[in-house]
Amino acid sequence: MTEEEKKLLSTFEARLRHLIYLHDELKHENAALKQLLNEKKEEIAKVQANYMILEANYTNLKTATTISVSGSDVRETKLRLSKLVREVDKCIALLNE
Repeated sequence: MTEEEKKLLSTFEARLRHLIYLHDELKHENAALKQLLNEKKEEIAKVQANYMILEANYTNLKTATTISVSGSDVRETKLRLSKLVREVDKCIALLNE
């Protein structure tokens, strides 16, 4: 092997080692990003579940407030109760299918 070929081989080996190093670094970064993504997905799922609970609580509070209102809001209370009865009827119809 000539001196020129040895120099080219040495350069090639150095570049190959550098590429392997970069590849390993990217693998580690990719793994860290995947873990972060999974953590964020779990966090989003928890926030969505909490939102659904809060939304249900808000709806229940609205219903309770509407039902317990004084005589001046009787019309609104009747409408709300009618809506609730329709929702229950729809649920019963779905269960009967």
